[in-house]
Amino acid sequence: MTGNRDAIGSIDDLEVFKRAYALSIILHRDSLQFPKIEQFGGLADQIRRSSKSVAALIAEGYGKQRGSKVEFRRFVLMAVGSADETRLWCRYAADLGYADSEQCAAWQDECRQVARMLQALATSLAPSKF
Repeated sequence: MTGNRDAIGSIDDLEVFKRAYALSIILHRDSLQFPKIEQFGGLADQIRRSSKSVAALIAEGYGKQRGSKVEFRRFVLMAVGSADETRLWCRYAADLGYADSEQCAAWQDECRQVARMLQALATSLAPSKF
């Protein structure tokens, strides 16, 4: 990935976007099973918001890249932060017993993988790469 928008037909061509989006859908659905008290403003809401933020930040940065590769990189780095935040919320879900530990470990692993992919994308978008 060179950061060249012409090399990517759409945001859906980015594997990291596809994985982040898929994870957000899984977390949304699974978090609906958390206790009612956690649904609005609680842990379930936080997991849904942070996981969707990862995909949204990638999409927003991608949309701005024609004007500024630096801006795209900035959004990608913010998405790394949201992936790490999501991983923390998944840890809370496991520790509070809202999901089984195996399921939470799978969520956390996917968050780590997405964050690694985002770091690689950010590196490819570094100013010396333009």
